[in-house]
Amino acid sequence: MKASLILILIIVLLSVSAILYQLLIKVGETTEGRLFPFYLPWNDSDETVTSFSRFIDKPAGKYGYVYVGSDGHLYVGDRRIRFLGVNICGGGAFPDKDDAEKIAARLAKYGVNIVRFHCLEAPWESFNILGEVKNGVRLLNPDALDKLDYFIAKLKENGIYVDLNLLVCRRFTSADGLPPEVEEVDWKDQQVLGFFMDEMLELEKEYARQLLTHRNPYTGLTYAEDPAVAFVEIVNEQGLMHSWLDGVIDSLPDVFKQKLRERWNRYLLEKYGSTNTLLKAWAVNGSPEGAEMLDNGYFEQGEGGWSFEVHDDAEASFDIVEYPEGLKVLRVVVTRLGKEKWHVQFNYPGLRIEAGQVYKVTFRARADREATVYVSLMQAHEPWRILSNRVAVKLTEDWRNYTITLLASEPEDDARLDITELGAATATYEFACFSLKPYYGVALLEGESLEGGTVNIFELRDFGLRTWEARRDWVEFLWKLEETYFTGMYRFLKDELGVKALVIGTVVGCSTPNIMAEMDVVDTHAYWQHPVFPGTPWDPDNWYVVNEPMVNHPEESTVPWLAFKRVYGKPFTVSEYNHPTPNMYDAETVIFLATYAALQDWDGIFLFDYGVESEAIGDYFDVSPHPAKMATMLIAHNLFVRGDLRPAESVVALNLTKDEEVGLILWGKVHAWNLPDAGYLGATYVDPLVHRIALVTDESPLRPIQMLRPQADTGTRVYRSDTGEVTWDVSEPGFGLLTVDTSRTVAAVG
Repeated sequence: MKASLILILIIVLLSVSAILYQLLIKVGETTEGRLFPFYLPWNDSDETVTSFSRFIDKPAGKYGYVYVGSDGHLYVGDRRIRFLGVNICGGGAFPDKDDAEKIAARLAKYGVNIVRFHCLEAPWESFNILGEVKNGVRLLNPDALDKLDYFIAKLKENGIYVDLNLLVCRRFTSADGLPPEVEEVDWKDQQVLGFFMDEMLELEKEYARQLLTHRNPYTGLTYAEDPAVAFVEIVNEQGLMHSWLDGVIDSLPDVFKQKLRERWNRYLLEKYGSTNTLLKAWAVNGSPEGAEMLDNGYFEQGEGGWSFEVHDDAEASFDIVEYPEGLKVLRVVVTRLGKEKWHVQFNYPGLRIEAGQVYKVTFRARADREATVYVSLMQAHEPWRILSNRVAVKLTEDWRNYTITLLASEPEDDARLDITELGAATATYEFACFSLKPYYGVALLEGESLEGGTVNIFELRDFGLRTWEARRDWVEFLWKLEETYFTGMYRFLKDELGVKALVIGTVVGCSTPNIMAEMDVVDTHAYWQHPVFPGTPWDPDNWYVVNEPMVNHPEESTVPWLAFKRVYGKPFTVSEYNHPTPNMYDAETVIFLATYAALQDWDGIFLFDYGVESEAIGDYFDVSPHPAKMATMLIAHNLFVRGDLRPAESVVALNLTKDEEVGLILWGKVHAWNLPDAGYLGATYVDPLVHRIALVTDESPLRPIQMLRPQADTGTRVYRSDTGEVTWDVSEPGFGLLTVDTSRTVAAVG
């Protein structure tokens, strides 16, 4: 308790110093001699009063393998264990031996008891785990492996466990025995191929076999048998349904789409046996189209029915012009960009839509330069919620006819057809001949048959062209194929390689809770105000971080996002978390995570990422040189690992079956990066602030004894845990305050 109070006092004094500094500048006083750098050396492992190394059992694995107890939590020996960890990425995993000893000792000093090794195969690093290709086999880099071995041995000596990630950042090439078209696919998108291509799956197994059966000369054990290896993760942030919803499948070269089509046709043939039987199941009665919904889609009445918007600093004009052949055209000229791409847009409001209904949109368009606009259905009133999938339409200098389908996720009596993000470029756009109709779909396209194996895969952009029954079969096919991938890899690791560590599939959000519940541990990730890249993803010269504290925004915070993904009766970890720099309020990061992880009774939390040998914050995610994040790791250890903060007494539990997961995807209610969770079942952001919350899936090993229904916001804006130890008060806008009051540790963030 004494150490916790000292650290909190230090942090408060630092915050006060920052405020005084600002005040002194305002009144013109000098600050020379008043401030000092609060630098925590990367290699400091001195045994001081604030060193938590003495509280960690050494070596890691001393009491045997980490296992799942009958209560669904993690244990070593006869004791429960919670993990407080960090990620170490890329080249950081291969320090020189002298540095490895210092890094491991420093981590233990700050109460860290696990390291997640991530991106060992990072293609942007000059030195990574992958070596040469010999006789068709990609070997591991012996020099990198030696450094990793030594580092892991030193972590183990200091009581620090290991989480080994398998497929994260590897870039596959034709040298791996894959078609040359694989090099046209982004490294992240290449990962989806393993779900339906045996050649890719074998490469993943080859790497896992080499890494996990390798014997570490410094421990004498393979990673498959070392009790210091707590977890092995199959693939980072990836899933077949997730990639399909993200448009990745649509963009794959044909050689890979053909592989998926072969699996799809085999699935249908096994289910239906013949084309005739399939047609009976997929058929629709009557016309595939309903009545026209736009009274002025062709601009015959000028601007009637349409709404045109230009926001903030953007400048644009909207005019209806007539071409010689009588074609009425909407011409949009954008002369100045605003802060956001959507600051120039147009829409057709007053539409009534039904949940689950597909709407077919057709129009003609062109632009004087290549440009992309987005089409969707959304509310024509506050809060302007998007009500359908959002389709990117790429325009060229030539007139083209476009046909897209929009699946309405909920009913709305005042919806609008929205054409937006014209503010992405200074350009002249022209649009004509809009039509919007309910669409009931077709079963098979011309030339498709089961006997010929020619039923096309359902690309996301054309999904709505098929009947409801056909679409259901497609989503069920993807669900089962994804399950087969993860359970197959699980059995390979356990049965063939003899891996003793607990296996994580990927994060819930990129896969579904029911599939991930078939693994040993359920995991997810979250970031508060992740860096935004308005242009090219991860452009180091064009990005920003929204400078806003999470303590003021419980309803938008990471707490519900994380808590909604937990499966009852399964260990739950958050293996990536951060409030990225340069958010000026990011000192709140660690205490927030540890507080609600303890309240929810989770099993592991990891900051992303630690970095090594750094004396300055050089990246959005750097933790090692960040004084506030590192100092509060000790408080996190007490609250979470030591267990000072009690778990909530009651559980809000919601049932989620496999069929319901398929249904949520089919109805268009979920999206890439946010697959089914408790948030789609009626849970509110209030629930995890007061009680524990969890999903009961088909694979849940336990059933909750006491179940509560989701809680409504009482309007007081003060959220107190049912234990009374945690209070999040946002009753005064802009002055949120989180307080933790336990018998051993107290803390405040605000």
